[in-house]
Amino acid sequence: MKLDGKVAVITGAAAGIGRAIAARYAKEGAKLVLGDFDEAALRTTCAALKSEGADVTTVLSNVTERDDVARLLGTATELYGRLDILVNNAGVLDGLTPLEHASDELFEKVIAVNLRGPFLTCRKALSIMLPQGGGSIINIASLAGIHGGRGGSVYTMSKHGVVGLTKSIAFYYGERGILSNAICPGGVETEIFKRTQLHETGLKKASAHFKTTPRQGKAEEIASCALFLASADASYVNGSTLVADGGWTAH
Repeated sequence: MKLDGKVAVITGAAAGIGRAIAARYAKEGAKLVLGDFDEAALRTTCAALKSEGADVTTVLSNVTERDDVARLLGTATELYGRLDILVNNAGVLDGLTPLEHASDELFEKVIAVNLRGPFLTCRKALSIMLPQGGGSIINIASLAGIHGGRGGSVYTMSKHGVVGLTKSIAFYYGERGILSNAICPGGVETEIFKRTQLHETGLKKASAHFKTTPRQGKAEEIASCALFLASADASYVNGSTLVADGGWTAH
């Protein structure tokens, strides 16, 4: 098993890509600490994983709150004495809202979850990983983190920030054993899209891009990317953005 004995913290783990990553990591032998703010969904995910023999603990938490982040990552060290893998998956969309229509409230919400969250979790993870000699940080970004037309303005800004944070960590801490990489998924079939109201103007503008996607991805396909980056197979991969979009942006 590729992650046998490794300890992984995954945010936004109750559903979608986060849950798929948790399931894949568990099958590869990882010990899991899962964070999410959706208590019911987190409980359901935990029960499903435990029924398959996973070593999993959940922490009801909000990645925008420093104390919650400390409690989430601290649970890993309290239970297992270390933290080997951090997956920043928690995120929210902005409904393809163009900048002129973006409210202060939308800005604060998206930046808090998508950028402040990874800032807090990565900073806390480094305080644990550096003394132990290394670790792997995997940030779930988006095609919107490397292109301008795959999300609304605030979402695009936030995901560009995640890619920048990823590269900065690799630059400053790679020589100290920290691997930091980002995954940039294309359109993936998850519940987050069904819960998001799309801005009419933004959707009209972006629809030209969306029509060119080969197909929607599966959460399990992104989980495979996350497994690769967390495993010894990716020991020479640092500061990279792994695009997983079925060839969408190759068009």
